[in-house]
Amino acid sequence: MNKQTTGSPSRSRLGTWFDHHIYSLVASFGRMLGKPWATALTIGVMAVAIALPLGLWASLANVERFTGSVQQSRQIGLFLKTSVAVDRARALADELRGRADVAAVELRTPEQGLAELRERGGLGEAIDALTSEDGTGNPLPSLLLVTPKGDEALLADSLRNIPEIDVLQHDAGWRNRLDGWLRFGVRLAFVLAALLGLGALLVVGNTVRLDIQARREEIGVLQLLGASDGFIRRPFLYLGACYGLVAGALALALLTAADVALRAPLAELAGSYGSGFALQGFDPIQSLAIVFGAGLLGWLGAGLVTGHYLRQTRPTTT
Repeated sequence: MNKQTTGSPSRSRLGTWFDHHIYSLVASFGRMLGKPWATALTIGVMAVAIALPLGLWASLANVERFTGSVQQSRQIGLFLKTSVAVDRARALADELRGRADVAAVELRTPEQGLAELRERGGLGEAIDALTSEDGTGNPLPSLLLVTPKGDEALLADSLRNIPEIDVLQHDAGWRNRLDGWLRFGVRLAFVLAALLGLGALLVVGNTVRLDIQARREEIGVLQLLGASDGFIRRPFLYLGACYGLVAGALALALLTAADVALRAPLAELAGSYGSGFALQGFDPIQSLAIVFGAGLLGWLGAGLVTGHYLRQTRPTTT
């Protein structure tokens, strides 16, 4: 009996603390619903501020994926002389695979190249005119696609001395420029995220400030009754978090709508290049991180504004 008596006050305090959190959360949603126009404006501005950098980041990720993997973009094309037989091309591929600076070698025979041109190039009639019925007269050479393991420039220079090679195709300039643009784009996305995130924080902070001003008499009474700053601040923190959570969900909805609108024309464009590329959005874990990150942003904005107000209005003791 004594144990229950001594344990009940702590459980009562914990229950009161928990009940106030639940009440603050529910009351925050109630205040949002009580002023729908102002709430819609605040959430809309926050959602756009969140969606813009996320959309840019997602676009850059898809562009990087569209350009292919790093290994594929580093491949060196070795066009052998037309006089080199396929057996010699296979032997040369095996020799290159044994090098320490080569990760992989893919051989494409003239027959494979001709079949690929028939399928993708739309040059069937022209190819039939160049080749005879038994397949002779194929003007294409054997092709070796070499994937470097180390420095591709050094490997390309060393491969130029192979006598069977007619043309060595290695243009890393475009890839270096593309990588530079992608790095710039990622940095731009972070800068925009910082600036627009600051704007979203100021928006939710201003909205919470207006709510604080409307309830300043209630806050003054609570301070006179000895309520702690945490007790007074809690409903406004939940209000800011609610704004952020709903804005994060709306930002994801806007990005999903943009993805749906762009998917069909992009698939048609990629199909004209013989590619099955499709836009890739955010996975469930990333989506949850975005929503909760937006909620944290709203929580932070509300906390800064509420803390500043309480420091200015805290009663002075004499």
